[in-house]
Amino acid sequence: MNAEESVELEQLMFVEDPVDGDEPRVHPAWLPPEAFRSLGARRVLVHGDGLLVDTVLHEVSRACARYGGRVWHSPSWDVDVDLVLALRGADELPNPAVQAARAAAAALIEGADGERLGDEGFLLARAGDVTVVLADAPAGLLYGLFHVVRLCAAAFDPARPAERHRPALRRRMLNHWDNVAVHPVMGQVERGYAGGSIFWQDGRARGDLARVREYGRLLASCGVNAISVNNVNVARTEALLLTERLGDVAEIADVLRPYGIRVHLSVSFAAPVVLGGLPTADPFDPAVRAWWAATTRRVYERIPDFGGYLVKADSEGQPGPFTYGRDHADGANLLAEALAPHGGVVHWRAFVYNHHQDWRDRSTDRARAAYDHFAPLDGRFRTNVVVQVKFGPVDFQTREPVSPVLAAMPATRLAVELQVTQEYTGQQRHVCHLGPWWSEVLRFAPWGPGGRTIADVVTGETAAGGGLVAVANVGDDVFWTGHPLAQANLYTFGRLAWDPRRDPTEILDEWITLTFPPSATADAELVRRTLHEIMDDSWRTYERYTAPLGVGFMVNPGDHYGPGVDGYEYTRWGTYHFADRDGVGVDRSRASGTGFAGQYPPYWAQVYESVESCPDELLLFFHHVPYGHVLHSGSTVIQHIYDTHFAGVEEVRAMRRRWQTLHGMIDPSVYERVAERLDEQVRCATEWRDQINTYFFRKSGVPDGRGRRIY
Repeated sequence: MNAEESVELEQLMFVEDPVDGDEPRVHPAWLPPEAFRSLGARRVLVHGDGLLVDTVLHEVSRACARYGGRVWHSPSWDVDVDLVLALRGADELPNPAVQAARAAAAALIEGADGERLGDEGFLLARAGDVTVVLADAPAGLLYGLFHVVRLCAAAFDPARPAERHRPALRRRMLNHWDNVAVHPVMGQVERGYAGGSIFWQDGRARGDLARVREYGRLLASCGVNAISVNNVNVARTEALLLTERLGDVAEIADVLRPYGIRVHLSVSFAAPVVLGGLPTADPFDPAVRAWWAATTRRVYERIPDFGGYLVKADSEGQPGPFTYGRDHADGANLLAEALAPHGGVVHWRAFVYNHHQDWRDRSTDRARAAYDHFAPLDGRFRTNVVVQVKFGPVDFQTREPVSPVLAAMPATRLAVELQVTQEYTGQQRHVCHLGPWWSEVLRFAPWGPGGRTIADVVTGETAAGGGLVAVANVGDDVFWTGHPLAQANLYTFGRLAWDPRRDPTEILDEWITLTFPPSATADAELVRRTLHEIMDDSWRTYERYTAPLGVGFMVNPGDHYGPGVDGYEYTRWGTYHFADRDGVGVDRSRASGTGFAGQYPPYWAQVYESVESCPDELLLFFHHVPYGHVLHSGSTVIQHIYDTHFAGVEEVRAMRRRWQTLHGMIDPSVYERVAERLDEQVRCATEWRDQINTYFFRKSGVPDGRGRRIY
């Protein structure tokens, strides 16, 4: 055996499982083996060292073992290759042609004012007959590898121009609402619709973390680089993860580290009392500060790359600084002080409101709460505090305005919180592609058209903003997300977090190509076209057959699934629609309502203040109007309700018919699961239509102008 063959064998041994047994234990989502065919059929050189470089080498080795390619790791002899994945700082290569290609690619970087690629950036370029991926750091090389996988054969097109990629956002994070101990009401995963937790089971950490490793691989391939591993509602068992059960968190961090993902932990603000035996958790108490400093130091001794803490405080029963007469800046800064020496951050959620409201009191408005609590604190948070703000002012409804908090705190690092788990958008039983919705949020210009956008806010100067965060949607279901098409929402979040200005349709096309590789489908173009027809407008379809014109919360209390028009109308939660015989909607104007419209900068405050200028899709969020009010579309409010609900059901039926055209063309298990879910979506959409239309017909007494049946 010569030296070259010896190194090749050594690299192939890096594949943990035999090729024939190499299939993942669950659905591979957007990383099926077939997606690696173009890479795996080529001669590849991985050049550099480090943990994440080892991951790159493992991925390439597995692909080459399957598809007949060859792989080398930094050989000291001359080799001819098709692809070089190299760190810029690695030694020169002995092959003159390959080294020349690498140097040519490096010159492209240096020609751009010598700007570094950064810890996560990379360059892809063609130089001669070689495709070159260069990175300054191992994480960039890992992301560059997955970019090659996305491009398939196009990565090796001789005419392909050079591409420079850097993430716009430094932190691209998922929050898991997973419970270590099964909650008596919320179960293993709060608002989880895909089975149990992939981290925790029966009150303890799962013994086999192979699935967590596969999850890390999926997340790295779409650009996610941070996760919190437990619920923001921290109960007693979960609180122990910070101290005596820290080893469980460390094991998860060890598994995810090779994919560049840092672990964060949700902690209880009352931890000094609950875990430390102190009489108080007052952030101004020296003993409390010392406890957090010592506890945090021990966390970093065990997990050196620990990301930081996530906190839900003084919200929905969770403890917080209000108990001690302190405010949110005082509470957040306490934890930030403990984390700062180690480079950690605290994500402090702005989801704070009075959840014991009196439905009779129209002066109290849940939508106002985050702004009222946090806007006065701007400039008081430490630099390693990220205030995490839900994209809308209420709670992930299908249609809300963008939260005014995101324009009100220029001296604070802000993160936008999205919800990948479909709590109010069909719970992964309905097709509802969320990319277009999130893109609307990110493109919104709070100071008026043409001004800075929400994407600019979360990016910050030199990518120092708070980033994007989302509530995760995976569980231990064989399809990760329960509904195979809901995998697209997780992928889209990662890609928008990498570049919040991306076109969500292009991202969906990426996901389709990876998940249903052309070489593995009977009619690739039909599959692509059909999935776009089903998914592109699916969020708006969902909106059409559920709550109308931004009114929100017409869901069953508790599980939040299916219609419950008055389900929250007389409750303590502050989520009302005020429908009566004369009209519907919440008056949030300054002139006669709660004043919420005035929390926006002047341009949007004026737009939302007026019934005449308020966008149709948000009319009932901001105004109480008669059923005969004429929308900008030319329809009355009541006729709009009827028309959209009938149309929404027809659109879902059309989705189901389109899906049926794919029978026999894709994986039968995927086909059957989606078909089953579409049947449920048709049933549920019909129930939404009939309940909403009947409710408003009975309230208004106005019949459908088209004479359709209303019960």
